[in-house]
Amino acid sequence: MLYREAGQFKATYQEDQQIFPIRQDRIAIASILVFFYLVVPAAANQYWLQAILIPVLIFSLAAIGLNILTGYAGQLSLGSAAFMAVGAFAAYNFMLRVPGMPILAAFVLGGLCAAAVGIAFGLPSLRIKGFYLAVATLAAQFFIVWALTKFPWFSNYSSSGVITAQQVEILGYAFISPESKYVLTLAVVTVLALAAKNMVRSSIGRSWMAIRDMDVAAEVIGFRPMHTKLSAFAISSFYCGVAGALYAYTYLGTVEPEGFNLDMSFKILFMVIIGGVGSIMGSFLGAAFIVLLPIFLNISMHVLGDWVPHGLASNLELIVFGGLIIFFLIVEPHGLARLWQIGKEKLRLWPFPH
Repeated sequence: MLYREAGQFKATYQEDQQIFPIRQDRIAIASILVFFYLVVPAAANQYWLQAILIPVLIFSLAAIGLNILTGYAGQLSLGSAAFMAVGAFAAYNFMLRVPGMPILAAFVLGGLCAAAVGIAFGLPSLRIKGFYLAVATLAAQFFIVWALTKFPWFSNYSSSGVITAQQVEILGYAFISPESKYVLTLAVVTVLALAAKNMVRSSIGRSWMAIRDMDVAAEVIGFRPMHTKLSAFAISSFYCGVAGALYAYTYLGTVEPEGFNLDMSFKILFMVIIGGVGSIMGSFLGAAFIVLLPIFLNISMHVLGDWVPHGLASNLELIVFGGLIIFFLIVEPHGLARLWQIGKEKLRLWPFPH
């Protein structure tokens, strides 16, 4: 079999600490990146780029942010969409009110604003956990959407509260076509995903997992709960904020506070549950699954036609979502990423029994 690591020896510490220690994984990742950077923009049509691939990438980034907080640090959150809204509106205001503001700098500043808000709403995590923390973050969801609607300054005094994102331009090149917006989104997501992958392997990632597994024992051996939990909230919110800025600038172009509602927060949580809690790759798998599932169901409804009752067809998406979440929580709590990992382990030992 091709997927074997036998004979791959690490001669230096740098080789031993690689993000992808197995050569086949490095080749696979490089091939995937080449495919999505070169082949997809040339071969995919506008519908695939604008309606499927760009939202998959954006929601993958938001799911990575939630996975950092929930999967690695063990802090439950239901306010991911609100932090996306902070990133989107902050980037819009930086572009609007600061002359000559580079768009990438606006994305970063939008993420930093979301991180600051995330720290503020993460303070209750120092005293409460579990269901009670979820309720506290739920308050962030309602409060942020209310603030963006109540104070018209955030939307530049728009009567409807809707903002229209400015044109994306970097070094004089305008990102107008779906292909260019897709490549920009892919580049941002690639950089942040690799950073997250490296981060969870570092000392800060180990501190998150120590607090997640047993916070009292982690504090005894030297981890600071306040610093660890608030850093998880800050970095998670930063990722969600950048995802929100991309959502406004490369996907929709026009957004409103109500667009970042509780349903979106639950959708991001479903991506983490189905894709895999505590897995960067699971965030991509979950986002692709959640975005593609409604499209697949719509196609199925058109094919089946009159065979499916109208009442069932209108609620089928919710029924399937609920059923899949129950299925994964019972059968495979670690989601699609765990199934992929099991497949890789079997390939490494094939044809011997596992």
